[in-house]
Amino acid sequence: MSNHHSPHDVVPRKYSLSAVARIEWQTVALATIIYCGFFAVTWFWQSLPLLLVVVVGGWLIAWHGSLQHEVLHGHPTRNQRINDAIGWPPLSMWLPYAVYREGHLIHHRDEHLTDPIEDPESSYFTQVAWERMGAIGRSLAIWNTTLLGRLTLGPLVMIVNFLVQEAILMVRGDRQRVLLWARHLVGVTVVLAWVTIVCDMPLWLYVFGFVYVGAALTRLRSYAEHRFADHQDERTAIVENSPLFGLLFLYNNLHVLHHQRPGLPWYLIPCLYRRDRSALIAANGGLVYDGYKDVARRFFLKPHDDPRHPRHRSGESFSIEAQSFDVLPEMIEVTGGTGG
Repeated sequence: MSNHHSPHDVVPRKYSLSAVARIEWQTVALATIIYCGFFAVTWFWQSLPLLLVVVVGGWLIAWHGSLQHEVLHGHPTRNQRINDAIGWPPLSMWLPYAVYREGHLIHHRDEHLTDPIEDPESSYFTQVAWERMGAIGRSLAIWNTTLLGRLTLGPLVMIVNFLVQEAILMVRGDRQRVLLWARHLVGVTVVLAWVTIVCDMPLWLYVFGFVYVGAALTRLRSYAEHRFADHQDERTAIVENSPLFGLLFLYNNLHVLHHQRPGLPWYLIPCLYRRDRSALIAANGGLVYDGYKDVARRFFLKPHDDPRHPRHRSGESFSIEAQSFDVLPEMIEVTGGTGG
């Protein structure tokens, strides 16, 4: 299926062009809530219970990541410079918006979904990369394919790997990347000045309570989004019946619809999904989870898939059953098949 749509070409016919041409005020309201919430919780953090600060702070960082995803797809205005300005502030610190935008748009070449060479958001490895990792690296990679691993060590692995790759690009002389990071670090300096100097928040609290928790929530969303399949439409999952996380992820838990119609604004996704549910499930081969509890039940301590990409793999097959983690076997019930 082609993904080369204008953000305003994929809205259902019952929504008039005049409505689409206007600013999407739902997204403007969302951005306002996120940024005002960020300023409020950082300003008043000393008057709030620490657990509440961490929960709200982590939620806002993850929600901001969802907002960035929304604006890079052409929302809430027809002017992409305005949209990019809305998503640019580096609340998460480690991920420049411009890098995320570039990589994510490449990710939407669905014919290459999950390919570790062609898809910047792939969680798979080539056989060559797998062999270079060594025994410790491979064990860490296998642990990272469990949901518990993805939520605990996953953010650290993701952030460190990303920063190393970016550093390599700059060391090799990518001047455009250097300038991009220079602008990004100006924004990071402003964020840290607000948090640590104006609000007198300890750096460790922001890094671990906001950024790391927010990254973990984002990893929950992406954990079961994609798996390899021969047909590209069957590489994208659906997580139904998740109203709370659905709002946090701006309904990208209904991910196959987003890949089919990437310009659809977040607030229209649920109704369009309900309308086209049967066709969407048929298209993605029935890759559906009944909420994130279902994802946890299947994969809390069990690998989601072989970390080596099937088209870049040689030698003996990786055994998911042999690599299941039985530290807390009473906490999960493994169902037949990988499920994702």
